[in-house]
Amino acid sequence: MTTATPSLPQARRFTLPRLGGIWSAIRRHPSGAIGLFGVTFFLLMAFVGPLIIPEPKVNVSARSQPPSAAFILGTDNQGKDIASQIVHGARPVITVALLTGILTTIVAITLGALAAFLGGLFDRVVNSAANFVLTIPYLVAMTVLASFIRLNSPITQALILTLWSWPVLMRTVRAQVLSLREREYVEAAVALNLGTPHIIFREILPNMASYIAISMILAMTSAIYAQIALITLGLVPLSDLNWGKMIFSARTTGAIYIADTVWFILAPVLAIALFQWSLVTLARSIEDVFNPRLRSGA
Repeated sequence: MTTATPSLPQARRFTLPRLGGIWSAIRRHPSGAIGLFGVTFFLLMAFVGPLIIPEPKVNVSARSQPPSAAFILGTDNQGKDIASQIVHGARPVITVALLTGILTTIVAITLGALAAFLGGLFDRVVNSAANFVLTIPYLVAMTVLASFIRLNSPITQALILTLWSWPVLMRTVRAQVLSLREREYVEAAVALNLGTPHIIFREILPNMASYIAISMILAMTSAIYAQIALITLGLVPLSDLNWGKMIFSARTTGAIYIADTVWFILAPVLAIALFQWSLVTLARSIEDVFNPRLRSGA
């Protein structure tokens, strides 16, 4: 007589949402559609707009002009079209935000997942490193680094911002993984000896897809604030046109005190605010897109 061996619980597989499900989720949340439209608009403006709209040029005869049919947002104290500056200044800011969001997410989820799953010495080292980074004042560290490293490259800026952005997200990912590792499908994968990389990257992290996507968006918003602050404080060279440089130039030239040139500082501020709002609004509907229960209307 043979005794039946109980079967291990099947690992829960994460499936990417289909286009129909995504569209249904977006229709249920109009704000998500608005956020998606806003993000798409700014991405097109940043990477396609400069190919269509010519670069702003100095025009002394059109200095400090208010908004008009010729200049939608007016001109600055050098006669440059402010609307054209908004278009050409979008790419550097959005590029750094994208790179920082991607790098921060990769570093945080990798270290957080490994720390939670492996535990022991690796967990203690990662947490100690995170605590050390969090104890260093951000602006003080940036000021010191700016004196040794030229932050004139989007990649360099993204790496520096990532260096101070990963600890918070890593801690949250670690807590999430500590919870997920107790689930039956993870215990089944461990019992089947599928290996640590498979368990982490095939069983655990895919089931955190919505959380990871939202965290990346929030990392992008933080990166935008951080790089604008660095530019405004003069810690980043003002060689390339971007929204931060526009704010810095408008502040130093006193544009905010002149009615005809107030759009020189309002335009980049509004552009940053609208892009941030689009990102946050889009993040609110991501859970509905990735969660199969919500997609099915259950």
